Amino acid sequence: MNLKDIVRKDCIKILEKNDKKSVLLELINILSESRAVDDVETLTERVLYREELMSTGIGLGIAIPHVRYEGVKRPTVAVGISKEGIADYKSIDDKIIKIVVMILVGKDQHKEHIKLLSEIVSKLKNNNGIDRLLQLETTEEIYSFFIK
Repeated sequence: MNLKDIVRKDCIKILEKNDKKSVLLELINILSESRAVDDVETLTERVLYREELMSTGIGLGIAIPHVRYEGVKRPTVAVGISKEGIADYKSIDDKIIKIVVMILVGKDQHKEHIKLLSEIVSKLKNNNGIDRLLQLETTEEIYSFFIK
């Protein structure tokens, strides 16, 4: 599994909202528009429930909401960048979230889930990836960041 096989231009967004729930709904909406999932209502319930259990703000300004469920056709990623930041995300290091990468995989795709999570975190943490990503202005530039 390679990020260039998973990340799609139409699933990247410069976020308009700056609160956690609205941002999650923005990303779910682009996944719905891209036809990555069929059952948006169930996806919304699962994503919001997962966040109630424990925040997916992993630190360094990054959040990686993730869900495994049967409504996912193939592993999919939605990327949102917030220039203002999302103060109410409650990251483990209390830093404001600016990068949100939502991961969706099928219910039984545990290995794919872990591999995808690892690749994304590696891409962001290596070679000043976070700083480089936050300097990008367009969805095309963000897409190129993830696939190269």
